[in-house]
Amino acid sequence: MSAADLVQGRRIGLIRWLSGTPVTVMLAGGFMACMLFVMVFAKLLQPFAFDYIDLLNRMAPPVPLAGSTWLHPAGTDTLGRDLFSRLLVGTQTSMLLALLGTCLGAVLGIALGFLAAHKGRLWDEVIMGLVDFQAAMPWFIIALAVLAFLGNSMVIFIAIMALYGWETYARITRGLVLSAREQGYALAVRGLGARPRWIYLRHILPNIAGPLLVQLTVNFPSTILFETSLSFLGLGIRPPMTSLGQMLGEGRDYLINAWWLAVVPGMTIFFITLSMSILGDWLRGKLDPSLED
Repeated sequence: MSAADLVQGRRIGLIRWLSGTPVTVMLAGGFMACMLFVMVFAKLLQPFAFDYIDLLNRMAPPVPLAGSTWLHPAGTDTLGRDLFSRLLVGTQTSMLLALLGTCLGAVLGIALGFLAAHKGRLWDEVIMGLVDFQAAMPWFIIALAVLAFLGNSMVIFIAIMALYGWETYARITRGLVLSAREQGYALAVRGLGARPRWIYLRHILPNIAGPLLVQLTVNFPSTILFETSLSFLGLGIRPPMTSLGQMLGEGRDYLINAWWLAVVPGMTIFFITLSMSILGDWLRGKLDPSLED
């Protein structure tokens, strides 16, 4: 097969894949691609420094409202800081924290799920007891108490984010591993004398990666809402840094005179969570055909 035929085949495959993808999924994917681009290049895209204060232009409305200017297309806040620049940096901060917290929670939960399935007995009872304890506790209230007593530091904040939702990964992983290790391929590899670590990492983990990836996309919106809620209450990201939740908290007192201070970051949070939820549902249907109508 020539290179031209290979390119043509890939092009046809891409067209068929796009033609079968719902418009909402394509829009959600495009929006999240933009958010990932902002997460990486926010500092290069901002027209002003996000903490630059210009009191002469404070609370300027966004375009196209009366009194707006294209110098600040999204308006300015109570200190005259460019809202578009702060939105870029706030999105970067919230996305990075949510992604880091989701990934750390997934690694912790998956590792404990494998450990419970492999060790069994006492290990299984202890780990599943911790899973039940975590699921029964109001983690948001616990997070508020921990941050209030221990103070707000980035290490503590990331640790709280990582511990949010790990029990779901542990429960799913344990069930999948217990089922997968009795499958023919796992029994065959075990019969050849392979070590348990090799069986789990080389054979079982790739075969159960689909449901875990779906859970990752499902848990990400909850994690970003968790981060923005803490920042909204003043227990997460604090000035001079900014995040979407912190911007939303600053703008809640100006909903009548300067509604854009809260609406702009609030709508950004809404569309991020909505887009990830749509992508998660679509990915679950793709990886599990039994869920399709």
